[in-house]
Amino acid sequence: MIIPYEKLSPEALQQIIEEFVTRPGTDTGYTKTDLEQNVAMVKKQLKQKLAFIVFDAVTETADIVSKNALSGRR
Repeated sequence: MIIPYEKLSPEALQQIIEEFVTRPGTDTGYTKTDLEQNVAMVKKQLKQKLAFIVFDAVTETADIVSKNALSGRR
């Protein structure tokens, strides 16, 4: 299920993005700059609809996926 980022509180959105960009063991592509820049980059992608926040009801977890990755899930 896609969760519109606008529906989240600023604090919840910040936490989800920070967890995503600092996630160990994954190649998110958001590791070459500082945390603030990485968060801003993801927020921009969410606003441009190049990335989406998805919620998995089975695992009760949220993730951020690119538009291309989301297309492949359907």
